[in-house]
Amino acid sequence: MCTLAGAICLLAGYAGVADSQYLAEQTRYIVSGGIGGIFLLGVGATLWISADLRDEWRKLDRIERALGDGVLKWSDESVNGASHGTPPASVDITTEQAGLAHAANSRHHA
Repeated sequence: MCTLAGAICLLAGYAGVADSQYLAEQTRYIVSGGIGGIFLLGVGATLWISADLRDEWRKLDRIERALGDGVLKWSDESVNGASHGTPPASVDITTEQAGLAHAANSRHHA
């Protein structure tokens, strides 16, 4: 919203400067439209980047939690049938873990 308001301020300031012939009249459009528009664009960009970083941190927290809990779980059948020295042949992945693995491999932002 701030980005849109900043763009509108810049356009209004430009239109005011373009219609004015005297430098004294142009100054008020430059100050109000130009500086105000740049400020609002900066606020909008900061909020946008902040929201994107918050999404990335949430994704990293989910991945870290999955790694801490153990992403793969052994099924009961494969553990009972296998000897203690060899790993089980089959592995069960829950739906949540599959989603986390997909999120870990995904390069697309949410």
